[in-house]
Amino acid sequence: MARRIAAGAAYGGGGIGLAGAAAVGLLLAEARLARRHVNGVGEHHRAPHADGRYGRTYDAPGTPAAQPLRLVLLGDSTAAGQGVHRSGQTPGALLASGLAAVAERPVELRNVALPGAQSDDLDRQVALILGSSDQVPDICVIMIGANDVTHRMPPTRSVRHLSAAVRRLRTAGAEVVVGTCPDLGTIEPVPQPLRWLARRASRQLAAAQTIGVIEQGGRTVSLGDLLGPEFEENPRELFGPDHYHPSAEGYATAAMAVLPTLCAALGLWPAEEERPDVSRREGFLPVARAAAEAASEAGTEVTAAMPTGPRGPWALLKRRRRRRVEETEPSRPAPDQASA
Repeated sequence: MARRIAAGAAYGGGGIGLAGAAAVGLLLAEARLARRHVNGVGEHHRAPHADGRYGRTYDAPGTPAAQPLRLVLLGDSTAAGQGVHRSGQTPGALLASGLAAVAERPVELRNVALPGAQSDDLDRQVALILGSSDQVPDICVIMIGANDVTHRMPPTRSVRHLSAAVRRLRTAGAEVVVGTCPDLGTIEPVPQPLRWLARRASRQLAAAQTIGVIEQGGRTVSLGDLLGPEFEENPRELFGPDHYHPSAEGYATAAMAVLPTLCAALGLWPAEEERPDVSRREGFLPVARAAAEAASEAGTEVTAAMPTGPRGPWALLKRRRRRRVEETEPSRPAPDQASA
């Protein structure tokens, strides 16, 4: 199914139905109830502004001046950090501070993610990034897909917009890491059978996103299963007050999974760590199989490998060890961005 969705996106195909027509009335009624619950608890709250410079230690007097790494976040409310109250708790701040510690360089963070955004908003966000400065970001992180599922955007259209965004950023010279669609089957206000269908739809989209991103030269990290068993077992700890967006601890958990892939994309990991570890069930797989495995396992990374094979393009599937990241405030806040 993921391969069909990705192929449809590449060749301009239409949407692929994920539920029978007989269930539509029930599902829409349940979706309205779930959305009303979320909206009533805090969906309208703005995400904290976290743009600025991280890694102040490497700007200290007496230390050699280091060119800062430029990190940009794009996507929806998860990328923006909606659901927490302090800027240091947002995924952008956590990733910027963690990246600064590994690289031993300051990191300039800019976040253009828009709460409520669907994948068709990525064109506008990419234009903001590439059109507002002569400096291309070193690395971009995209988190998108949940609103595509809840608003029933055809998955082929969703993947087409994401693939185009990755292609533009890679063509400009930026590394790209995509946190794929989270598992919406773990959201507390969502009842059955909507929860089962939401899980199925979000995992199919995550797998199709992986195929599309890999084909454009990006990397993916699965957030689906990460926001699955762990969030299901600890909903009070890992979900925010609206029971929809992650809490501070939830964002920290997601950042721990994404940070190693950021570092690998920038060449900050030792070369030996880039080889597949058989003991961790890593290896080279056809891209569609790698995408399917990643969609169902927390923090799994997929990146392009051999360009082709008997069963099409191949990818390297990695299960990297997570790195804890600490909450840090920016040392030099940037002006507010209207889209943040």
